[in-house]
Amino acid sequence: MSVTAGRPAPRALAAPAVVLAAVAAATTYVGVVSPDRPGHYPVCPFLRVTGWWCPACGGLRCVHALTRGDLGAAVHDNVLVVVAGTVAALVWLRWSYRSWRGLPTAVPGLGRGWMWAVIGGLLVFAVLRNTPWGTWLAPPVVPV
Repeated sequence: MSVTAGRPAPRALAAPAVVLAAVAAATTYVGVVSPDRPGHYPVCPFLRVTGWWCPACGGLRCVHALTRGDLGAAVHDNVLVVVAGTVAALVWLRWSYRSWRGLPTAVPGLGRGWMWAVIGGLLVFAVLRNTPWGTWLAPPVVPV
C-alpha cells in the first residue's frame, strides 16, 4: 500500500499526473493551432487512400471545438471522440482517486465480448458515417 500516515506517497500520483500533463499539452496545442489551417496536421491516411472517413476523422476539429467550449460543433465533428474523451476522463479520475487512496488501480478484465463490441461499434460508426443516411456523422469540412 502506498499510503503513509493517511496520505498518499507522491510517486503514487506521479503516473496520473504525467498522463494528465501529456494530454493537457496535446490538447493545448490542438486548441491553439486550428486543424482548419492547412499544413499543421497530416491528412488521415485512410481518408487519403480510400476517400472514406475513418472513425477518428474530425477528431482534431472536435478537440479544437471542445477547447473553445463549443460542444455542439464538437459533437458534429466527431461524436465518437466526445464519448471516448468522456470515458477516458472518467477512467483517469478513477485511477487518480484509487492511486491517491492507495488502492489497487488495475482495471478488471472486461473480456473478449467488450473488445468485439468496441471493434464492431467502430466499424458500424465508420460505415454509417460514409453512407447517405449517416452524413450527419461525417465531419463538416473535407480536409485537403
